[in-house]
Amino acid sequence: MTRDLVLSILKTRKGYVSGELISKELGLTRAAVNLAVKALRKDGYVILSSTKLGYMLKSAPDRLTSGELLTVLGPERMRTVSVFDTVHSTNRVLSELAYDDPTDGQIVIADAQTGGRGRFGRSFYSPDGCGIYLSCLLRPETPPASSIPVTAWTAVALARAVETVCGVQPGIKWVNDLFLGGKKFAGILTEMSIEGESGRIRQIIIGIGINVNNPPDSFPDELKDTATSLFAETGTAYSRAELACAVIRELDLLRLAWPDGQDEYLREYRARSITTGRTVLLLDGSGRTASAESIGDDFSLCIRYPDGSTDHLTSGEISIRADRYT
Repeated sequence: MTRDLVLSILKTRKGYVSGELISKELGLTRAAVNLAVKALRKDGYVILSSTKLGYMLKSAPDRLTSGELLTVLGPERMRTVSVFDTVHSTNRVLSELAYDDPTDGQIVIADAQTGGRGRFGRSFYSPDGCGIYLSCLLRPETPPASSIPVTAWTAVALARAVETVCGVQPGIKWVNDLFLGGKKFAGILTEMSIEGESGRIRQIIIGIGINVNNPPDSFPDELKDTATSLFAETGTAYSRAELACAVIRELDLLRLAWPDGQDEYLREYRARSITTGRTVLLLDGSGRTASAESIGDDFSLCIRYPDGSTDHLTSGEISIRADRYT
């Protein structure tokens, strides 16, 4: 959209930028540039104007838009990034787009979800204006069984992005949740589609939800004891666009590293684990507890039961605290 292109120029130039220069650079009329500036102001951008000098962006709201992402990612990467105000779920939208055969690395990102999903059919709280809800399409050549660790790889990529932008070090709860202050602030839902005839992977859709600027008292009663946000833990509001771009860049690095870079991701996954060394409750209906001893070379969770027997969990869910889900 015109306003996204105008915003990109205003955000990347220091001081005033003449309307004539913007017009020439974008191939637009001066009237079109003026309308774009008016639209941006309506969205909360404070843009100063001078008859002789042109326009200057003074301040910007925290918004997830194509214009905000374009400023950081550039036009080439943005060709495969689709940005929405509200969707049912980004995984569903990307799954629908996949039938048109989008390229590996296609991104869908939304400001809000009305049907955000977590693992095992749980809903994922996805209010507007607070979080990042993002899905990425992968089409790896590796067999389905050896592609299972992609969720753990994504947890590392997400932790790296958060640390880069926010300066905090998230912990990873096996296998797919990111924690700060003992509470979950981000989760990952991976959905794999396999061709029936060949047994090959048709696509992997990685869904990511991050609580970024949610106020501490904004979570529903059923989540207030287990969920948190980056803002709630640090007292700092972060640019969701900047963080979303960092996540996309880390996902691009993940795609380039897959599958040969496993040692690096495994080493970091182990270092960030908040599960090992703890007593866990297996959420499989059995009520069993075990000691989480280590992360296996395949990202499995190696556990030891009270009777001394051991097991390697490659899927499923555990609680670090036996008295409630965390």
